[in-house]
Amino acid sequence: MRADERWKSIPGLVSDAADRFGDAEAVVDGQLRLGFAGLADAAEASSRAAIAAGIEPGTRAAIWAPNIYEWVVAALGIHGAGGVLVPLNTRFKGPEAADILGRCRARMLFCVNGFLGTDYPALLRSAGVALPDLERIVILRGEEADGAEPWAAYLARGTEVSSATAQKAWASVEASSLSDIIFTSGTTGRPKGAMATHGQTLRVFETWSDVVGLRAGDRYLVVNPFFHTFGYKAGWVACLLKGATIIPQAVFDVSEAMTRIGEERVTVLPGPPTLFQSILDHPDRPNRDLSSLRLAVTGAAVVPVELIRRMRDELTFDTIITAYGLTEATGTVSMCRPDDDPETIARTSGRAIPDTELRVVDDAGAELPAGQPGEVVTRGYHVMAGYLDDEAATAEAIDSDGWLHTGDVGVMDERGYLRITDRKKDLFIVGGFNAYPAEIEGAILRHPAVSQVAVVGMPDPRLGEVGAAFVVARSGLRLDADELISWCRDQMANYKVPRHVEVVDALPLNASGKVLKTQLRSRLSAEGR
Repeated sequence: MRADERWKSIPGLVSDAADRFGDAEAVVDGQLRLGFAGLADAAEASSRAAIAAGIEPGTRAAIWAPNIYEWVVAALGIHGAGGVLVPLNTRFKGPEAADILGRCRARMLFCVNGFLGTDYPALLRSAGVALPDLERIVILRGEEADGAEPWAAYLARGTEVSSATAQKAWASVEASSLSDIIFTSGTTGRPKGAMATHGQTLRVFETWSDVVGLRAGDRYLVVNPFFHTFGYKAGWVACLLKGATIIPQAVFDVSEAMTRIGEERVTVLPGPPTLFQSILDHPDRPNRDLSSLRLAVTGAAVVPVELIRRMRDELTFDTIITAYGLTEATGTVSMCRPDDDPETIARTSGRAIPDTELRVVDDAGAELPAGQPGEVVTRGYHVMAGYLDDEAATAEAIDSDGWLHTGDVGVMDERGYLRITDRKKDLFIVGGFNAYPAEIEGAILRHPAVSQVAVVGMPDPRLGEVGAAFVVARSGLRLDADELISWCRDQMANYKVPRHVEVVDALPLNASGKVLKTQLRSRLSAEGR
């Protein structure tokens, strides 16, 4: 039976996981160790609190926090009450978070206070944006804040709601019910909310878990952030599906990760290629016990063949899999298989996941033969329900035949394996995070001395790629590159901040006035960047 038919919803999965796996460890976070039955109890208590707070079917509630145990329980509480989860990037600044909270009309916000020295409620207030729908802020972990409710007090109010009421709410969540809205930027520069259902989430990640070989008893160090599909659905949801232990890491630190791998006997470690490169190159690696590692899943950037070989030869991975996906396709489009050779794993993103279709097409939508580059399109149960409140963008992304146009350029080989060759939407990937030039350009144009700007990605040995900005100053005003970079750090998440800025007299344009970004990339290359 398919996952969406068996469990119907994420709350249904939680209940069944408690029956299947009982007291086996479900979550390990610091001193906290909780079994699957205990996690189900905590999820029900969170659902009771959510219902008491007014979360109903369809209510949007956001989480703005790092990978911690409370994130999972808060999310399960939202789901259990029938609400829709809206994850927020922990690197967001106040204006970015406020924009998404306002557009999704979130009634509640769960956040932390003090993570990496950040006062999240104060950051939100500093944006100066009215949020009339936001009724309550709950502090999951950290210091109390004005106008916010501590997590313990929030949960305590759940005693007003009976267990029977919570269980009835759980049972009412259907496979077709929205599970989440995950905002992803596009070439317009305005983040768009991709809507996914419980059924899609369960079916896609049951398939994902089967392909990678995740199994009961695995111990999964979740470094990928919970606000991203990789850490959320391929992370803790996958663990619930298969009975693996969720070991969240709030901030990636190589030394700490290696310590936890040894102490917790971690077997599963997905992440971007930079994560594995950092471990392999760490001077203290020979002194650490990493012998428990058996399964790695990577992607999000070009993967050198040599990296795959080193992961197999110098670490203890039996299985290394690369994959390709995007939020609009519930996170997964194609995957390599465990028996693929290192060259296939490194040079391709695998073949379509079962029961879905994958093509490379020309500008007219006609399928191209193997070896010819074109736009990557996909069709199937994994394609999003649409963009929140944006019918035009939805129609642009999903054509009348149901094909999702990814905006990525790729080449398919004779076996049906896909190689991504370019990014039609100009995005570049910074340490596993998608960075969209149009969004960054829109933010930089708010600087009072900037007249024009173009942002492109440039190679970086540690992060894979970083942003480079070419800016034209307003007439009569002076622009300083270092000052602009500093200004950007206050306006946007760190991964979006350009690491290199060049002040130029003019941007190269074609006859229609479009910036010739290929020339800018060539210029960087000529400069040795």
